[in-house]
Amino acid sequence: MNSTADARAWVLPEEPTPIRLMSTIWWDTDGIHDDFATASDVDDWLDAVSIDRAGTHATPSELAAAIRLRDAARRAAAHLTDDDRPAAASAIADLDEAIDTINTAATHAASPRIENHDGRLHLTAETSTSPVVAALATVAEQIIELVGGDDAATLRACHAPGCVLYFVKTHPRREWCSVACGNRARAARHYDKVRVRKTD
Repeated sequence: MNSTADARAWVLPEEPTPIRLMSTIWWDTDGIHDDFATASDVDDWLDAVSIDRAGTHATPSELAAAIRLRDAARRAAAHLTDDDRPAAASAIADLDEAIDTINTAATHAASPRIENHDGRLHLTAETSTSPVVAALATVAEQIIELVGGDDAATLRACHAPGCVLYFVKTHPRREWCSVACGNRARAARHYDKVRVRKTD
């Protein structure tokens, strides 16, 4: 994980995991950043959101799968929020392709199985894929719940200047993804008012 991501501990840690996945694309005064630059970044992110990867490490193909799932989630969020922010546009432009990506990823989730250990039955989770793919499948299932369930109506795009993040509106008065974005938006409004007064 790079030092910037380390310092951020991924934006919006109080948000649900799908939002935290979408937040691996973020903005600051230096521009747009992508926290998934290397396969080890996926390991770090899964650890940060407490999803077990059974001590294994992501491969380059699993990095690509994580990026694709993230981009699909952002495309679904953009659709639900009528988000037209150019900087927030997903690399997956087609909604049906995004939905298919999320659904396909979810099929790799570990399924419960019963095993016999010396006459005692034990519940275990079985998957035919790697632990990292199974971990991403868990995230895909959570994305499905978020964008297709009751919380979909509370999903919002943050329209603070420059922001490319999404959030779940947990309070009726919440307008921004974070306090920092709220402060930036208020400062921008104040600047606009002062500029209008000076031109009058």
